[in-house]
Amino acid sequence: MNSGQKQSSRSPWAWVPTLYTAEGLPYVLVMTLSVVMYKGLGISNTDIALYTSWLYLPWVIKPLWSPVVDILRTRRWWIWTMQLLIGGGLAGVALTIPTTNFFQWTLACFWLLAFSSATHDIAADGFYLLATTEKEQSFFVGIRSTFYRVSNIFGQGLLVILAGYIQSHTGLPKLQLAVEARPETALVESVLPTSATLFMASEGELRVLAEPASVTINSQPRAKSEVSALLASAKQSNITNNFTRTRQQLAAATKKDESPSWWTRSVSEPAGRFLRQHFGPDVKAKSDIAGNLAVVSLHLSKPPGKEIVVTPAFKSGDKSVSLAEGGRLVFDDSNWNKPALVVLQLDPKLKTATSATFEIRSGNIPLSWTITFFTLVGLFILFGVWHRFILPHPASDKPGDAHSIVTFISEFFKTFGSFFVKERIGILLLFLLLYRFGESQLVKMVVPFLLDGREVGGLGLTTGQVGLVYGTIGIIALTCGGLLGGMVASRHGLKKWLWPMVCIIHLPDAAFIYLAYAQPDSLVLISAAVAVEQFGYGFGFTAYMLYMIYIARGKHQTAHYAICTGFMALGMMIPGMWSGWLQELIGYQHFFIWVILATIPSFIVVLLIPLDKEFGKKA
Repeated sequence: MNSGQKQSSRSPWAWVPTLYTAEGLPYVLVMTLSVVMYKGLGISNTDIALYTSWLYLPWVIKPLWSPVVDILRTRRWWIWTMQLLIGGGLAGVALTIPTTNFFQWTLACFWLLAFSSATHDIAADGFYLLATTEKEQSFFVGIRSTFYRVSNIFGQGLLVILAGYIQSHTGLPKLQLAVEARPETALVESVLPTSATLFMASEGELRVLAEPASVTINSQPRAKSEVSALLASAKQSNITNNFTRTRQQLAAATKKDESPSWWTRSVSEPAGRFLRQHFGPDVKAKSDIAGNLAVVSLHLSKPPGKEIVVTPAFKSGDKSVSLAEGGRLVFDDSNWNKPALVVLQLDPKLKTATSATFEIRSGNIPLSWTITFFTLVGLFILFGVWHRFILPHPASDKPGDAHSIVTFISEFFKTFGSFFVKERIGILLLFLLLYRFGESQLVKMVVPFLLDGREVGGLGLTTGQVGLVYGTIGIIALTCGGLLGGMVASRHGLKKWLWPMVCIIHLPDAAFIYLAYAQPDSLVLISAAVAVEQFGYGFGFTAYMLYMIYIARGKHQTAHYAICTGFMALGMMIPGMWSGWLQELIGYQHFFIWVILATIPSFIVVLLIPLDKEFGKKA
């Protein structure tokens, strides 16, 4: 009775927002924040890409140990225990950053974080099914998605800002670099000053000096060959003077010039020839131009007596002005008076005068990330303590029977196998794999389509414009769609809204057919089309989330929901793998027509799935 009273008196508003913030945050820490940190600490791009990609593995294979969560302890116990273990992994990262072999040690701690987080995901999703009614599940499906996205914004935005703030306040005085883009400005013909230039020491405090202090770039694009030669010269100068350093290298080079595989010879090349011949776009001359650039020379005012890392970074203005070289420059007593070259480049699609401000920063990078991760340790200790006491005690949240090894192994396989003997399991799996068959291909190509030049079928937006259209307006529309979907499903049930959601997630994809054929110049029109598509995706994805809950109903909900999420990831991963190959063969116009055709399997499979008309609105 006491557990029932606890459950009935505890509103999901008290724990759903914090639970799904805690669920989303470790994922973004491992997959995104680690990349930013390693880049700042001087790890090579090759090693970053290789080793951080492997960190995704625990989330891919988490359905394999989901029965363990179901059998050994309650989901409630797993949640707060994993949150404290995540805090321990974060403490490990913080403590090992200042060490000599920080790369190996922090990777080990990130592996602990990844497995703890994947286990937490299993328990949290299972607990959500047990601790809420069907009506609450429908209503809060949009709320939980919103707070999951909030955790992503927090991890990719605020934490990076915190690390940058600490870094910028633990180093030399910051230096502002004003950049303007105007036509009829002199072109940069060579990298100056030369690598032989030496600067004299000056009196006063140690500081970074820039020559020139402000730059103007000709806004007209120029030949790629000229720009590439200047960039190569600047890169070589920074390497020669030991400003560019990487602290790890890949152990063995990737083998090249291997003979084509059987798949390439027998499948992909013949299919590619057929598609290119019958559906390929009209060939247009590709652009041979690149954005213009300017070169700034940095040096220190006197010998530093230690290693100083200088990081020029964008501060304000138009993001169409970017840093092409010199993002991390290391000064010491051997090169403080030599020119470290920073290259600023314009987006080649920029057509108007613009300006931006860059900030030359320096600071204690290991200290900044150590403090950032210790802050996260405190946050996850709070999460663990909060959920230890605030989570309700649903009567159905009980561990399985695991009194002996034989019993445990039997229960494990019985739990996993019981998913695949569900009634009409073939149709259910087809739904999980095909509901987003078209969307999974579209989502990979949206940003390239917005960025690609008009001569190859894109819209020719600048990086800054894409950030506004897709990264801001699109995210807002996506969130609004998800919230509205949860509200209407909780009021009338999933059955009534299933077909409207199926139509609304798929039909707005046709907006990209219009954009590909019309190639409008209006940023407002492009933003509106993207917003409509993203709102439809957020609204229609509610049906998918709720139907996974419907499939997982019954005994072993936690494990079965985790298996559903595994098939969900597979349904996004496999079609997305070939989308870029297909688009390059047939062009954007035919590709977006194909995306609409690829939504047909979703409509067919929805016709076949079983669904209780009362599901989603039961109190």
